[in-house]
Amino acid sequence: MAASSNSSLSGSSVSSDAEEYQPPIWKSYLYQLQQEAPRPKRIICPQEVENRPKYYGREFHGIISREQADEILAGVEGAYILRESQRQPGCYTLALRFGNQTLNYRLFYDGKHFVGEKRFESIHDLVTDGLITLYIETKASEYIAKMTKNPIYEHIGYATLLREKVSRRLSRTKTESRKASVTSEENTPVEKVYTFRGPHWCEYCANFMWGLIAQGVRCSDCGLNVHKQCSKYVPNDCQPDLKRIKRVYCCDLTTLVKAHNTQRPMVVDICIREIEARGLKSEGLYRVSGFTEHIEDVKMAFDRDGDKADISANLYPDINIIAGALKLYFRDLPIPVITYETYSKFMEAAKISNPDERLEAVHEVLMLLPAAHYETLRYLMIHLKKVTLNEKENFMNSENLGIVFGPTLMRPPEDSTLTTLNDMRYQKLIVQILIENEDVLF
Repeated sequence: MAASSNSSLSGSSVSSDAEEYQPPIWKSYLYQLQQEAPRPKRIICPQEVENRPKYYGREFHGIISREQADEILAGVEGAYILRESQRQPGCYTLALRFGNQTLNYRLFYDGKHFVGEKRFESIHDLVTDGLITLYIETKASEYIAKMTKNPIYEHIGYATLLREKVSRRLSRTKTESRKASVTSEENTPVEKVYTFRGPHWCEYCANFMWGLIAQGVRCSDCGLNVHKQCSKYVPNDCQPDLKRIKRVYCCDLTTLVKAHNTQRPMVVDICIREIEARGLKSEGLYRVSGFTEHIEDVKMAFDRDGDKADISANLYPDINIIAGALKLYFRDLPIPVITYETYSKFMEAAKISNPDERLEAVHEVLMLLPAAHYETLRYLMIHLKKVTLNEKENFMNSENLGIVFGPTLMRPPEDSTLTTLNDMRYQKLIVQILIENEDVLF
């Protein structure tokens, strides 16, 4: 049960040539097998068991032998109980009936239940997932072994732009040579085990991704969903198809930039261009909030129309709406502009007391940012520096902007209110340093 870590990644991509696109035919065999898999049947202990762990229910039968467990399950397919080991008191076992035999798995709990890599909220879910995996691997072992032989990957949208490699790369300014390590290499995509809600099919082999959780892996860059065993056959240099991107907000920054073949997300360019054209002297720029409903309208316009979105003064005379839409874009990023991986290093740099050493430390951490994140941050800091040059009219200096943009551009990896509160002054300081020294740092 723990042996299989299949994953499925769903969704079909659209070819760059809409007329040639043919949606892939998803293969239903493994889905049918999952539907046929035995259902879990909890066998309740007839009497209350003393010293039952609080995280187990009435399916716990106390200290009994394997033979007794086999007798209790009585040959009912999918039946299960929990027991405490006779040989090792304090160790617990899941006894599960499958394939006319009783299978015993060492059971663990660390806030979630597990027998292998997957962790479950309930024993019922663990057993359900286990029965699905056992049934499919028993019935379709040869089929699974051959799944990668006839891939559909080359015919779906993720691969269309691989055939016509983009020659233009993110450019840098005067410091390009000393920042070559940041600018000349694209990040290697990270594939993360992913739990899909609802039926999903592998976008490499077109087969169903089975199980309740952690059915497959998802590429953090282009969003490709595949079985874990299929992922090793997918090229690392992925390129998302523009037509695969269904929205602008809440989309991974690198994915959006790659899909549009731009240096920065178009939202950033368009909003900053509009603000610099008519709002640099606006009092309280970025501090004063625009109407939430109008900001949501701008968001929907970008999601719907992309770089054709109309955010002109005719539609949105209040520049605070555009500023609010830009801040919302940064807040909605799944990975902040200042990434989770670099967050702690920026915090450490902010705590250095010597200003010169602190500036050098910030510069070194900037070099660790992904190319698209670095370029977006650079462009934003140049813009915010222009905002501070109009401080007499807008009353926004680098410290005020640091207060506004600190928590907008960076978030701690752990979702902790206490950490966020403790880090706020350092977040502000980092943004303040970036604005004041943008010509040196970038």
